[in-house]
Amino acid sequence: MSLALLFPGQGSQHVGMGRALAASFPEAARVFLESDEALGFSLSSLAWEGDETALTQTKNAQPALLTHSVAVLATVGDRIGPVAYAAGHSLGEYSALVAAGVLEFSDAVRAVRLRGELMFASGEERPGTMAAILGLADEAAEDVCRRASADSGGTCVPANFNSRGQVVLSGDVRGVERGMELALESGARRAVPLNVSGAFHSPLMAPAEEGLGAYLAALDFRDPVHPIVSNVTAAAVTTGADARALLIRQLTSPVRWSASIGSMVDAGVDRFLELGPGSVLCGLNRRNAKGIPCTSVGAPDDVQALGG
Repeated sequence: MSLALLFPGQGSQHVGMGRALAASFPEAARVFLESDEALGFSLSSLAWEGDETALTQTKNAQPALLTHSVAVLATVGDRIGPVAYAAGHSLGEYSALVAAGVLEFSDAVRAVRLRGELMFASGEERPGTMAAILGLADEAAEDVCRRASADSGGTCVPANFNSRGQVVLSGDVRGVERGMELALESGARRAVPLNVSGAFHSPLMAPAEEGLGAYLAALDFRDPVHPIVSNVTAAAVTTGADARALLIRQLTSPVRWSASIGSMVDAGVDRFLELGPGSVLCGLNRRNAKGIPCTSVGAPDDVQALGG
């Protein structure tokens, strides 16, 4: 069998995430402790028993999700066998890089904390929003964005190609609002505004690129032990240098998630594991990789079910 690991992004977090895992597996507890030490505050307390609003803040959600995913990874060990590929949705790409040995976990958790702070600051500097469009093909959604930008004089771009018929738009408020109107006129089933702090994966995130790029430049990026499929290109990344460059581009580029899954299926992947809280990515795989098993692993029972 050819296995790919999937790592979720922002939105999958919830209070209590990882608490039972850390209580059941010492290796998971060590990951949370390492995160606390790297960040200089108790992220574990925030994740396990904190305030939902505080955990949802971009600067907290991103390191919490990375920590939970890496804690799950630490528990599964030899239970899963060899890994052919890994991919992560937006923030989850950092988890995939840790899993492939590209980044040290402590470096990654500090990087995503900064990433969250920079993304929030960009949202303050250039306010924006996002909306999920359900029931339009990718090409139709791209056309909607072009027309919305022209009509509004603002910015509207595709931010996430999540699955067939599910595209997220991003941009300034007037651009995205016009995009929602045009999407419904073009036959979309629904256009749902998202509660976010900025226009992620759009040109409005450009102010964050310089700060993140400078920080990542100082980190050691090793070549991966197995390929990572990039959000930006939907293609396999096999060098640390390319992985670093693509993380910077990722801030203002769309997440090509459905194409990323498709490239792994085309390469022979016949089993997926989603490591982290929730099962969002396995849910998307019902469209992206129909008929191919996808298992969500985030709690002690999930780990035990893997056997080994």
